[in-house]
Amino acid sequence: IEGLSPATRYEYTVHYGSNQQHYSFQTAPAPGSRTPFSFAYASDSRAAQGGGERNFKGANVYILKKIVALAYSRGAAFMQFTGDLVSGYREDYREIELEYANWKRAVEPWQRYMPIIPGMGNHEAVIHTFRDQNGKRRYRIDRFPFEEQSSEAVFARQFINPENGPFSEDGSRYDPNPDRIDFPSYRENVFHYTYANMAMIVLNPDYWYAPQTSQVPHTGGNVHGYIMDNQLRWLEKTIAMYEQDPRIDHIFVTLHTPMFPNGGHVHDDMWYHGDNSVRPYVAGKPVEKGIIERRDELLDVLVNRSQKTVAVLTGDEHNYNRLILPAGTPPIYPEEWEKPRLRLKRPFIQINNGAAGAPYYARQETPWSRHVHGFTTQNAVVLFHIDGKKIEMEVRNPDTLEEIERVQLR
Repeated sequence: IEGLSPATRYEYTVHYGSNQQHYSFQTAPAPGSRTPFSFAYASDSRAAQGGGERNFKGANVYILKKIVALAYSRGAAFMQFTGDLVSGYREDYREIELEYANWKRAVEPWQRYMPIIPGMGNHEAVIHTFRDQNGKRRYRIDRFPFEEQSSEAVFARQFINPENGPFSEDGSRYDPNPDRIDFPSYRENVFHYTYANMAMIVLNPDYWYAPQTSQVPHTGGNVHGYIMDNQLRWLEKTIAMYEQDPRIDHIFVTLHTPMFPNGGHVHDDMWYHGDNSVRPYVAGKPVEKGIIERRDELLDVLVNRSQKTVAVLTGDEHNYNRLILPAGTPPIYPEEWEKPRLRLKRPFIQINNGAAGAPYYARQETPWSRHVHGFTTQNAVVLFHIDGKKIEMEVRNPDTLEEIERVQLR
C-alpha cells in the first residue's frame, strides 16, 4: 500500500464471501518526529505446563493474549517480539507451521490494529535428526534444503518482516565454496526498521543452528547465541548509519539470547560458563573467534562505537530482569582468560523479558549478579514510553496488571 500519509489513522475492510469486517491502523509518524509514542517488548511465549490455553499446540495462548491486550490498551504503537514464539524443534516443517498458526490466531484480535514484529529464537528450529541403529538421537542440524525447509525459510514464509538485512553467511571468509549457496538466508530474520526518532535492529543468534553444542565439531553448524561474521559486519554498518542519521535519537538492538545470562541459560547463551572454545564449525573447521570473543566484539559496537544505542532487548531466559554494567567496567571473563579485555566507555544496559508464558526460570548466581536489578519470574510485558530525548520504561504483569518496575532510561 503506497501513498499513505504519516501519523494518520486509516479504516479498512476485509471482504470474504458475503461477509465483511471493519478495522483500522495508524501509520508511523514522519521520520525524525519527536512526538511521544510507546512500544512494547516481550519474548518466549512457547507452551507451558497446565494444559488448555497454556499449552495450545506450541504456544501459551492464555498469557500471550493478555500480553498483547495489555500492550494495546497502554497505547503501544507496535510490539517487538523476539524469539521462541512457539515450542518448535520440529522435524516436519508443517508441524511448526501449525504452531505458528496457533500463535498468530492468539494475537490476531490486536494485530488487526497494531503491528507485531517477530524475531527468531532457538525454538523456531526446524531440524534434521540423525539417529544410530538403535534409534537413539545422535545429531541435529538445521533442516535442508535450506531454501525450502530450513528454520529461516519457514519463518520467512510465515511472517512479513523488512528485507533489508544481510544476504547470508555466503561470501564470508569461511565460506567453503564461493560459487554456490552453502548457508540459509537472513531474509526477514535479520533486519532493521524505524519509528519516529527510534531505530530497532533485529539480530538472529540462532542462525544455521545445530542444537547439540557438543556435536557441532562433527556435524558443523552454529551454536546457540553466536552472531556469525557477515551478520556482525552488517550490524556494524547499520549502527554506523543510524549514528550519522540526525532523525534518529535512540537505537534498540534485540536478539533472543542474553549477552549476560542470569537465570536458566548460564550454561550457554554468550557465556557457556566461561568456555570460549564454543564456536561454529564450517566444513569441519572451527571459526576464528570463540563465543566470549564474539560477545566482546558485539559490546564494542553497541557501547564503545555507539552513543545512540539505548539497550539490548533479549529473552531466552523465562524471567524479567535489567542488567546495567557501569562505564569503565570490564565485561566479565573466566579466571584463566589471557586474551585482551574490553573496557566499556559508557554503561551497557540489557533488558531481558522472556516472560511471555514459557515455563519460568529461577535466578542463578553469576559473576555479574551485583549488576542485576528487578529480577522476577512473573509474566511481564515491557513498555517503552519515548518523548523526544527521554525514555521511560514501564514493566507490568499482564495477568494481575500490577506494576513490576518503572525506570527512567534516558
